[in-house]
Amino acid sequence: MKYKHYYMEDALEDIIDYRGKTPHKATSGIQTLSAKSVKDGYIDYSNCYFISLEEYNRFMVRGIPKTGDVLLTTEAPLGNVARLDREDVALAQRLLTLRGKQGVLDTGFLYYYLRSPIGQAKLREKETGTTVTGIKQSEFRRIEIDIPSYSVQKKIVDILCHLDQKMELNRKINKNLEAQAQAYFIDQFVVNADPTWPQGTLSDLGTVVGGGTPSKKHPEYYCEHGIPWITPKDLSVDKSKFISHGENDISDLGFSNSSATKMPEGTILFSSRAPIGYIAIASNTVTTNQGFKSVIPNTNIGTAFVYYFLKQALPTIEGMASGSTFKEISGSGMKSVHAVIPDNETLHKFSEFCKPLFKQQAVMEAENRRLSGIRDALLPKLMSGEIDVSDIDL
Repeated sequence: MKYKHYYMEDALEDIIDYRGKTPHKATSGIQTLSAKSVKDGYIDYSNCYFISLEEYNRFMVRGIPKTGDVLLTTEAPLGNVARLDREDVALAQRLLTLRGKQGVLDTGFLYYYLRSPIGQAKLREKETGTTVTGIKQSEFRRIEIDIPSYSVQKKIVDILCHLDQKMELNRKINKNLEAQAQAYFIDQFVVNADPTWPQGTLSDLGTVVGGGTPSKKHPEYYCEHGIPWITPKDLSVDKSKFISHGENDISDLGFSNSSATKMPEGTILFSSRAPIGYIAIASNTVTTNQGFKSVIPNTNIGTAFVYYFLKQALPTIEGMASGSTFKEISGSGMKSVHAVIPDNETLHKFSEFCKPLFKQQAVMEAENRRLSGIRDALLPKLMSGEIDVSDIDL
């Protein structure tokens, strides 16, 4: 499979940096994407701010973003990439907008190239700065890129897109299932809560459990296949509802020499600092570091109720947090969070309603992890030409 050598500027139709000054934020107007909105190949449109039409006309009219454009973050975190799937947004600082030149560089291929180890390495080579590192537009233009024929690029994109589209469909299904369960919770336990239900606290719903960290001075306390050990960072990287392992496991020796506690399947993990409010459900026995105040639900209460209760109570919990360097909710604070205690029949109905939804969500998340692994294994091999697709008929 033949590859042709280009400088990035010669393979692109345009490189657009939309603004030079920071516009004033507004409560409404034109939705504006920042570098924080671009993560893991996707755009989080909820993580945006607004600018007025006047500010847009003053600062943001150097180009109009189009559906399919590749967005690249140019400062920390350098190298995050996503494809724009709507045109009614403005783009803020630290974002380059890229379009491949027709017949030379397919924009979809560029997206996957920049996400691949090869593309990420090319960006790092041009990275400059000390306190804040990043890549200048002039340096990006001079990145050298080797690409196959346009038709082969299209085939590669088709293969990778098929995997991404299946994962996106799974995410949409899970989002719909989540909305159903959330709506049922609010209807039953917020809007139509029985006024005769007794008042209590979170400790009446389950056991609040902290975590611990084995000493990093002892490498034998950590292992590749041991006791699952979760940190808030794990939940920040993996947005799944269910979690079985984090980046690291701890050994039996590490567990016995720390304050970590084993918690059963169905425990709700709740990060209590840096930041407060990452929530996930343990899909097997796990431990956590001290950045959690997790809840083991009482048998009659159930996992589903405690999960949605904590999501609903998050603003209250954040308001109870204290600290100078960073806010944290203490164990005693978590135990004292006000809660209404529904009757067992209503709780059982809610648990039974959520059970098949949770099961399907867990299956979808597991499939997405498998598909993501396949895509990430294929990506460098397709970009480098190690896998030749030129003779494949797609």
